[in-house]
Amino acid sequence: MKDKYASILKACGIKDVNSGACWGEWIDNPGGGELEVFTPIDGTKLATVLMAGPDDYDTVMEKSEAAFKTWRMVPAPKRGEIIRQLGNALREKKDDLGALVALEMGKIVGEGGGEVQEMIDICDFSVGLARQLYGLSLHSERPGHRMYEQWHPLGTVGVISAFNFPVAVWAWNAAIAAVCGDTTIWKPSSETPLTAIAVQHICNDVMKAHDLEGIFNLVVGRGSSIGEKLIADRRIPLVSATGSCEMGYRIGEVVGKRLGRTILELGGNNALLVMDDANLDLALRAILFGAVGTAGQRCTSTRRIIMHEKIYDELLGRLVKAYGTVPIGDPLDPDILMGPLVNAAAVEIMQAAIGRIKDSGGTIVYGGEPITIDGLEGGHYVKPCIAEASNDWQIVQDETFAPILYAIKCSSIEDAIEIQNNVVQGLSSACFTTNLLSSENFLSHKGSDCGIANINIGTSGAEIGGAFGGEKETGGGREAGSDSWKAYMRRQTNTINWTSELPLAQGIKFGD
Repeated sequence: MKDKYASILKACGIKDVNSGACWGEWIDNPGGGELEVFTPIDGTKLATVLMAGPDDYDTVMEKSEAAFKTWRMVPAPKRGEIIRQLGNALREKKDDLGALVALEMGKIVGEGGGEVQEMIDICDFSVGLARQLYGLSLHSERPGHRMYEQWHPLGTVGVISAFNFPVAVWAWNAAIAAVCGDTTIWKPSSETPLTAIAVQHICNDVMKAHDLEGIFNLVVGRGSSIGEKLIADRRIPLVSATGSCEMGYRIGEVVGKRLGRTILELGGNNALLVMDDANLDLALRAILFGAVGTAGQRCTSTRRIIMHEKIYDELLGRLVKAYGTVPIGDPLDPDILMGPLVNAAAVEIMQAAIGRIKDSGGTIVYGGEPITIDGLEGGHYVKPCIAEASNDWQIVQDETFAPILYAIKCSSIEDAIEIQNNVVQGLSSACFTTNLLSSENFLSHKGSDCGIANINIGTSGAEIGGAFGGEKETGGGREAGSDSWKAYMRRQTNTINWTSELPLAQGIKFGD
């Protein structure tokens, strides 16, 4: 193994063989079999994880349930203080964790550090939130009665995270759930278990300083066993899951059948609209970051660029030229802007999608082919792709989790909005225009049908202060900022009679 890989792993507490089950204490020999972890940079094996089996899951879950009974009674501001300390511990490890994210899943090291910064930011947000879990005071129609509503913790929240944001999305859920008084049980992607283990080590250290365990819990395991067990578990009132629409169908069915709650953050097929009055320099930079960043493996990646016919040829030409300047290679190199895809299967899926584009009559105007980087021959590298296409083709309707950008022509803002909305997903959207009427159209009731709609910024780069999530087959869930905290709590309406009378509501008379 390369020395720089070994130093990153050591700094994050990763050994050659790691347990994948923890409630604050690691289970020494979990029974779920071995998972070998390889870096997409060059195919080097990084470590082996001993996965959780069904019995290990039950052990962790029992510890989480027991911890909840204590944690829920800790005053929320004190819970917030502990999350503040977790944020500070993450600050100390930001560079190491950011490098581990790059090493394990392939996003460039700058984006890896940015993802860890999201964890820090959501901890900071949660500290303030701990003093703002507000209810309402309501006016009763009955004299001598007081009515109000309050919020209580739910219990253990199940968090299923995806490979593309292996730590940030967990933090969006876990930090807010913790200040709400919940515990969490985390099943990370099997593509990125090492970052989860590294974060669990940090959580353990912070919790032990307060003589706590079982607040943050980890189970690395197969989806067919541990994943299915988690989503069917009636002890888990809320499952927050990030992944494909197909995965969301399954989770929604299983959790819904037991009348549990879900936060689903599923596929995106995000469009960026460019009108004929747009600042093209600004649009070009946003498209490049949105489509090429993380090698097109973000749920908010720009998939479709809908350009006004008057600027279509100019902007497309500039995009092709800009794509040709993108440095591709080792994501640990700070001069690189695009790293590898997460695995060989992702490369194959991208190639199959390009074949379908050609079969549909599309034109590949740039890239798309696999490439080999000197010294990184075992890595999974491709050139980002631009293809001229029609929005109604099935391949365009289906989200391909790879750096494929579809160029589509429009004739007006109304035409562009109709094209954008004519897909089953509804996560993120953006419109570049200097025309007030166009921007207001885009943001109006008849405009973008996505959970996120931006003007003159791209589809990627959401801030944690706003609620994050989408509509339609994206799942409808919300995470991170605004009032997303309410999903992690149960609402209770309370009425207190402070008289010796018992008047009934609606003026009902019953007996004497």
